[in-house]
Amino acid sequence: MLDRPAQALIAPALQAAGRWLVGRGVTADAVSWAGFGLGLAAAACIALQQPLAGLALLLASRLADGLDGTVARLTKPTDRGAFLDITLDFLFYASIPLAFALADPAANALAAAVLLAAFIGTGSSFLAFAVLAERRGLKSLAYPGKGLFYLGGLTEATETLVCFVAMCLWPASFAPLALGFAALCGLTLLARLRAGWLAFGTPR
Repeated sequence: MLDRPAQALIAPALQAAGRWLVGRGVTADAVSWAGFGLGLAAAACIALQQPLAGLALLLASRLADGLDGTVARLTKPTDRGAFLDITLDFLFYASIPLAFALADPAANALAAAVLLAAFIGTGSSFLAFAVLAERRGLKSLAYPGKGLFYLGGLTEATETLVCFVAMCLWPASFAPLALGFAALCGLTLLARLRAGWLAFGTPR
């Protein structure tokens, strides 16, 4: 829901940083891997009960996630890059609830499991829609620069990042934050199921 305005807000800074990286020969794939490494480091810090250090690494990771697409568009986007970007993103998103579960299993494990189940729902519906949209030649007018059909929803990357930031700032409140966000993910899943039902109801 907030991805488009957030991207418009930070686009000039990403363009400038992307041009700087391209000028030094840095590839989009390298930025994707760097962002993923930072994300795993963030998860490790959270699991070791250092949520503020995890927050700093998490924000750096998401900055890299914004930069890899910018670098790709400034050079030559590839299907491999799009595949790498979405795969590493989903692994990162799963690592943060898991890290909080490891940090305090008694308090956080159940809520983390619920949130991870919700992520499976939103992630699978997102990818299934993208695959079938590609088969039908559908294009996303809202996100034309994405490497695959990007079906938005109530809980997109920006909302997920805001939730993760809140979890790092108030780790004792992880469980209610996770359960609340899982409920919002459920609404996103329902909306995507409806979108798929309507979009793919007729034969190809």
